[in-house]
Amino acid sequence: MTNQESLLQLVHTLRQKYDKVKLGGGQKKIDAHHQKGKLTARERIDYLIDTDSRFLEIGAFVADGMYEEEGGCPSGGVVSGIGYVSGKQCVIVANDATVKAGAWFPIAAKKNLRAQEIAMENRLPVIYLVDSAGVYLPLQAEVFADKEHFGRIFRNNAQMSAMGIVQISAIMGSCVAGGAYLPIMSDEALIVEGTGSLFLAGPYLVKSSIGEDVDAEILGGATMHCEISGVTDNKFPDDKSCLDAIKRHIDKIGKPISAGFDRKIPEAPARLPEEIYTVLPVDRLKPYDMRQILECIVDGSELDEYKPDYGKTVICTYARVDGWAVGIVANQRKMVKSGKGEMQMGGVIYSESADKAARFIMNCNQKKIPLVFFQDVTGFMVGSRAEQGGIVKDGAKMVNAVANSVVPKFTFIVGNSYGAGNYAMCGKAYDPRLIYAWPTAQMAVMSGSTAAKTLLQIQTATLKAKGETITPEAEKELLDQITDRYNAELSPYYAAARLWVDGVIDPLETRQIISIGIEAADQSPITKAFNVGVMQV
Repeated sequence: MTNQESLLQLVHTLRQKYDKVKLGGGQKKIDAHHQKGKLTARERIDYLIDTDSRFLEIGAFVADGMYEEEGGCPSGGVVSGIGYVSGKQCVIVANDATVKAGAWFPIAAKKNLRAQEIAMENRLPVIYLVDSAGVYLPLQAEVFADKEHFGRIFRNNAQMSAMGIVQISAIMGSCVAGGAYLPIMSDEALIVEGTGSLFLAGPYLVKSSIGEDVDAEILGGATMHCEISGVTDNKFPDDKSCLDAIKRHIDKIGKPISAGFDRKIPEAPARLPEEIYTVLPVDRLKPYDMRQILECIVDGSELDEYKPDYGKTVICTYARVDGWAVGIVANQRKMVKSGKGEMQMGGVIYSESADKAARFIMNCNQKKIPLVFFQDVTGFMVGSRAEQGGIVKDGAKMVNAVANSVVPKFTFIVGNSYGAGNYAMCGKAYDPRLIYAWPTAQMAVMSGSTAAKTLLQIQTATLKAKGETITPEAEKELLDQITDRYNAELSPYYAAARLWVDGVIDPLETRQIISIGIEAADQSPITKAFNVGVMQV
């Protein structure tokens, strides 16, 4: 099998997994949903967004391989992302009631918080399509009381309202208990007749608590809330008419203040984007020229490099993506020759590379140019020579510059993402506006083979300390077990399941995601000055 065929196979697997995820709780649950006269979460989003526009999904593979004892929770029971509604970018969050009646699993709360974070960073309107049975009670201890748990969502509702970020909710199914606060803490709340209901306590809990017999419609249906309580603003006969009303509301929102990021008329890459499949090796031990990857993504395949002959294991370059000016920081995976004539390993950040990147990041902040990081990094250089050369200090400079950057940052994990290299290249902890992994990505403290050997040494040493011996056969079996477990955790889907990344994508989607991300970021003016603090660059 050629390299291109191998990479295309990874993309095919990605598409198969995504097709399965889109079924939510399965076809039977979808059919039952339709019998109630309801659209599914994804159908609601498809109807809501503008025709032929892109919905950039956030967290499609959330919960992948998790909650197996609970029967699984595809996408965390929530569909979220950035979509265009009446020509305006919005964050859309839709409960998937085909998955455990839309109940909130722990990861669902994290996913909702991520969607709100994106809205707050970019000052995008938020549309909540609510259809949820509330907190998933068997796991309530993992979702209820902590800072980043369920309650944080309502805190964010309040803060976004104070920030002037429009929030519109449509109650399209059950809306129970604490979950009732989300739509009512929105700026506008709409409800669908017959299927939408909202109450702090449902009929069963009311009966058990105070002995009152009452049905859901009288307790919290559309007519009651629109005509008696005044909790909701308007009622609609079905999902589509409710979604049409949301479109009209969004259409009338005033234009945001621009952050002023520069954009010219877009130009397609001169190099065919599909060449990524031949340039990027599936074998992560093989070197390749990252410039060729970038040429498949940027406008006209034009790279305006910063210090091209210095710190060569990190590429720093100005470019345009779909017309937007960007500063790119990318790991170079081929062997390069340093200024001193020494050969340096690709994918490793050396002192001069870190120094160059830190200065480039500072320049982009000064010029108000968004940053895009392409990760394929095994970490910083180690050894006595590197330590004597001040690798820790130079690495700290780069991390400091990334951490204090005020221009929007976007990260794509192309291959390896190991150790402190993940941090320096703007991993999730460093607040990228969006972060996606390619199917070839791996994330961990170190590579699978290195970690397995290290863990094996620790375990065999522990056994020997107890006076126990281990045969070569047993040692190999133990190494295989450790390697298999560690390799499973290296998978980009393992990372996506836990929202370490916003998703796994076909490399050909990268250009469009950067453009959507910068368009969103351009609606949030920069209010802070760039300052690198005590670690002066």
